[in-house]
Amino acid sequence: MGKLNSSFILRSIVNFNSSFSSSVATHIEGLSRNSMSAKGSPKKHDRFDNVDNALAVFKKMIEKHPKPSIAEFTKLLAAIVRMKHYAPVVSMCSQMELFGVSHNVYSLSILVNCFCQLGRIDFGLSVLGKMLKLGVEPDVVTFSTLINGLCKQSQFAQAVSLFDEMVDKGYQPNLITYSIILNGLCKMGNTDRAVRFLRLMEERGFEPDIVTYGTAIDCLCKNGLLKEALDLLSELKVKGNKPNIVIYNCLIHAMCNLGQQKEAIWLLNEMKDNNVSLDIFTYNILIDAYCKESMIFEGMHIVDIMRKQDIEPNVVTYSILVDAYCKEGMVAKAEDIVDMMRKQGIEPDVVTYNTLIEGHCLQNEIDKARGVFQLMIKEGCAPDIHSYNVMINGYCKAKRLDEAIELFNEISRLGPTANNVTYTTLMQGMFQLRRVAAAYKLLGKMFASRLDPSQVTCSILLDGLCKCGKLNEALKIFHVIRNSGLELNIIFYTVLIDGLCKAGHIEGAKELFHELSLEGLKPNIYTYNIMINGFCKEGLPDEAYQLFKSMGENDCLPDSISYNVMIQGFFRNSNTSKATRLLAEMVDKGFSADLCTATLYVDLLFRCDKSILI
Repeated sequence: MGKLNSSFILRSIVNFNSSFSSSVATHIEGLSRNSMSAKGSPKKHDRFDNVDNALAVFKKMIEKHPKPSIAEFTKLLAAIVRMKHYAPVVSMCSQMELFGVSHNVYSLSILVNCFCQLGRIDFGLSVLGKMLKLGVEPDVVTFSTLINGLCKQSQFAQAVSLFDEMVDKGYQPNLITYSIILNGLCKMGNTDRAVRFLRLMEERGFEPDIVTYGTAIDCLCKNGLLKEALDLLSELKVKGNKPNIVIYNCLIHAMCNLGQQKEAIWLLNEMKDNNVSLDIFTYNILIDAYCKESMIFEGMHIVDIMRKQDIEPNVVTYSILVDAYCKEGMVAKAEDIVDMMRKQGIEPDVVTYNTLIEGHCLQNEIDKARGVFQLMIKEGCAPDIHSYNVMINGYCKAKRLDEAIELFNEISRLGPTANNVTYTTLMQGMFQLRRVAAAYKLLGKMFASRLDPSQVTCSILLDGLCKCGKLNEALKIFHVIRNSGLELNIIFYTVLIDGLCKAGHIEGAKELFHELSLEGLKPNIYTYNIMINGFCKEGLPDEAYQLFKSMGENDCLPDSISYNVMIQGFFRNSNTSKATRLLAEMVDKGFSADLCTATLYVDLLFRCDKSILI
């Protein structure tokens, strides 16, 4: 079997979960037993009441002369790993070396495992390098541990690359390894390769089980590939396997998300025929689907069905209903649901409270929202950053900025860490009340908190400065943004072009508009309409019309606003014939004249009639 190269060893490997750790320990212990079978039965170190007993046994073993075999030490290490005590194992392995106990692949694999669990993958890699240097051949468990670690840290591409290199070097993956990679591919959203990998497993003699199929079906559902997921379901059933509740829930959820409630009902009937009982998750999926379609009555009916099946609604069920009523503007009904929860002995969680707070804010009931906010604190449910963001947004929309700032200051003392949304929301509120100095101060706090402004933050900053008459400052910040490496977007340009046009700087707006193509950006309908309006207001209807006609070249066809702005521009610049022709074209396209266009046209007719009379 070929050796692994240095690039393989130096890959960034990270932590993996304890359940896999236990399976690794069990696998290693099994291999250790096999290696010792010819030497007689080892002492039983595989069961301990606590880690202290295990450490006491280790102390006795390490003091023995001669020392017990590495196989016996390995059994002890594996038993401690099963108790999820990883740091002591690292220390024990170090002591074993000091006392002259030579490690083998099983003990070193356990050590790699422990370093992974402790979040020190760099040390785990050092152990792997040491194994190779000492001529101790890593086995499939060693590599499966590392591959799983990559997947648990969302480094799926590296995990897949590691798997490919492992196979290229002649190592034979086992079912655990294949399952880890399949799960990683699914989490990457690489559905095509995930399905191909499923076929590869079969070709290599590893029959996918119900969990493997469930992983692939879930991946397809999450990527909107419902037909392909149903094909896999059919394949699963043809092979004589019964889908479990997890697989059915994935499919029902996908169907409901696509608005296919009838198909979901068909699947529910199939579950019933297969004696698969619906669980709380299934019912919540259905209730959520009905509520999203504003069918709250049907959602409540599902709750009644649940209860008849002796399945009580949980906090998720009630939160779905609270959200539905709030979005329909029926906040009082939402509060009734919260009262019903409490009567059932179910306390609202942070999601429930946040939904209710947002419902009040949408109805401009900011004081009631604050009341809910204070209630959740009183009831021992700590607000999260979303709670604060919703409240700050509510205060800003109600133009109660001082209260929003007061709540923002509370976060650093009592609440969670303010995020990008917090700063951006408050900044927008400051600009709306033309408090530019306060907005700048807030931006400074944002930088001090080591938060980089997002594209949304920058857009609001530029827009706020433009609307507050600080056009030069907006342009300076735009150049800073461009030089900072933050990806430019069409919104930045549109905001500045609008600001320049409103300030009468049409040449500057024109320059920025032409710069778009150099940045690989295409103007959108708003950018075009702003520029067309800007040209018309500056008495340049021909340039406006040239731009109007070029819209189709950028796959951006004129809309009703484009036509109305252009027609008004012609009228105001005395190009009545062009205005009239374009008005007829607009009507042919199915657009209607707005009040301003209609007024200008009627005024033209009136003037024409008056000239005839004279």
